[in-house]
Amino acid sequence: MERREFILASSGYALSALGLPDMDSITRRTKSALPGAIRVGQGEVAAVRHMVKALGDSASELGGGHARHLAVRYLTQDVAPWLEGRFSEGTGRELFAATSQLVHLAGWMAQDEGDTPELRGLAQRYYAHSFRLAAEAGDPELSATALRGLAVQCVDLGHRAEAVQLGEACVEYGRHLHNPRAVAYYEATLASAAAQDDDRRMATKHLAMSEAAIGRPAAVDVGDSWAAHYSPGRWAHESGMILSRLGDLDAAEEHLHLALDIHGLDRRRTRAIVLADLGGVRLRQGDVDGAMATWRSFLDCADGIRSVKVQGALQDMRVRLRRYDGVPEAQELREQATRIAG
Repeated sequence: MERREFILASSGYALSALGLPDMDSITRRTKSALPGAIRVGQGEVAAVRHMVKALGDSASELGGGHARHLAVRYLTQDVAPWLEGRFSEGTGRELFAATSQLVHLAGWMAQDEGDTPELRGLAQRYYAHSFRLAAEAGDPELSATALRGLAVQCVDLGHRAEAVQLGEACVEYGRHLHNPRAVAYYEATLASAAAQDDDRRMATKHLAMSEAAIGRPAAVDVGDSWAAHYSPGRWAHESGMILSRLGDLDAAEEHLHLALDIHGLDRRRTRAIVLADLGGVRLRQGDVDGAMATWRSFLDCADGIRSVKVQGALQDMRVRLRRYDGVPEAQELREQATRIAG
């Protein structure tokens, strides 16, 4: 593992631990670059954006564990010297924003790679650093997205109060954006945190706000918005799992079907996770045959993916199928899951 991964400042989950961004950092850097510093222009900014897309596409397909070392190496060996280079204020803001995306991606990859204290800590530090870079660049959408990363990690780890606090901050940062997908993204984050916190009123309120936003066209051209990937299909999946937590299994199944069949999620990792979730919802409804059929499709998608989410889904499925040891198909599914999990 790259030693330079640990250069990022440590932070806690609470907002107070993120530290105050240095809002004058970029302006000051344009006046104080050292002699001989690398001159940075739009070509370098475009390169960072291109790498974020290429690495992000790979991770979305095969899981965060496949290419994180490439993202870290590019960040520390190529991009870090550019941040210390010579650039105009406008270019500097674009460079910091693009780097915020890259650092956020590294955090997501670490979070998706494995459920160990080291990887969880890395993800947390990357998200916190992404937040500071985005804030210094003056980009509220990227700031909100970094906070969302921390909020989702809190949801996964069961830190309920912190998840709600970060979700509220995430919504506040994105409140005045003209990108409805971004607004839907952040409102759904808060709804998910509230559902885990057993706050049905708050979860229902913000889920409805998310649904209203995802159905609106963008008022302006959002270009390469970081939240552009939050498609109606991804919204349907996240909403389905919020509804599942709230106990509305029929609505949850309907939303997961929307994600799969209507919106056609085509990334293998994403599709595998939705299929795993749908199988679990069907089992809770008492539809054992439907659950096993769905889980068979999940296993077909899951093979070769390096993702803690997929590994967790494999383990969850195997445990739930133990009660059906007398059913040959259940035994076959468990054996196949064990092979895939390695």
